[in-house]
Amino acid sequence: EQVELCVDILERILMALSPVSLAQNYRVELQRGLTHPNETVKILALTQIGRIVEQPDAATEILNNHDILRAVIHCIREEKMAVAKQAILSLSKLSHSKPGLDKLFQSDLLKVMKDVMATSDIVRYRIYELVVEISSVSPISLGYCANSGFISQLIGELTGDDVLIRATAIEMVTTLAHSQHGRQYLSQQGIMDKISNMIRGAETDSFSSLYLPGLVKFFGNLAIMDSPQQVCETYPAFQNKVFEMALDPDPALIGVALDTLGLLGSTVEGKQVLQKTGEKFKAVLLRMSQLASSGATDLRVRSLDAISQLLTLQPEQQTEDLLALTESWFHLLSKQPMDMICDISTQPFPELHCGALRIFTV
Repeated sequence: EQVELCVDILERILMALSPVSLAQNYRVELQRGLTHPNETVKILALTQIGRIVEQPDAATEILNNHDILRAVIHCIREEKMAVAKQAILSLSKLSHSKPGLDKLFQSDLLKVMKDVMATSDIVRYRIYELVVEISSVSPISLGYCANSGFISQLIGELTGDDVLIRATAIEMVTTLAHSQHGRQYLSQQGIMDKISNMIRGAETDSFSSLYLPGLVKFFGNLAIMDSPQQVCETYPAFQNKVFEMALDPDPALIGVALDTLGLLGSTVEGKQVLQKTGEKFKAVLLRMSQLASSGATDLRVRSLDAISQLLTLQPEQQTEDLLALTESWFHLLSKQPMDMICDISTQPFPELHCGALRIFTV
């Protein structure tokens, strides 16, 4: 308790100091804080280092202090996740400048990161998290990470034997695809084709339900950021799998399918892509209607959200053809779709009530 009280007081005092003053006068104390047995002290030191590296003049003091940077990297392998998260945050801030990137990836700190990475599966993925965070900043930072070998190692995990590690790797690669330069890099490396092939191969893998949702989310995000039509035409396995999952009995697969259909259907181009599939999509719409009426509460909410996105058209999108399309979908939900939504809206569950009202506002 005394230590935590001291940390609380120190935090207030240190926040009053400029990053430059902090870096010049308290480097030794910050370094000691990084190896302190109490996690709150470590977090305080890491937070202050994060402040320093954001300020170019102050950052030089840290960049020239190899021992502090090595200690920050070592904090990534701490048992307490809060400490590791703060270390990742401070190092990602450091990498926003070229001197910071040079220090992390073109000095022996690269070996320190690789040594820390070898601690365990959990710590390895913390390093991947840091690398993906850095890679997302710019094409230049992505280049540093690619040249270090970390990204190719992460991509290799996609087809590893451990399905849980595979699932985590897919999440990381999906985050990397959030930036345009990240998507371009993944495309050049043939990763989109690899993930499409993994979706195809999932049919013969009894453990596929553990990583299949991640594969589908990857392409769902890709479709929204680039073009639903292009993604669905280039990777038909994705669209077919979404429809299969929507009709599957496994709630985990159904939920991801509903979210993805809502995402696709939130754009005009996505609506047109879904309409082109004809009877396949009609069967899925009927399933969504059934789930909204009588599924588990979570699936009911997700169904209502997806239906709302599918039926929504912004004022500038309300052409005669598109209004006719969404109206036809509404009537496919049930023989009396308005009564069905009314029934749901009167049920004593706020999330269902709100979901039904969103459909009414369409």
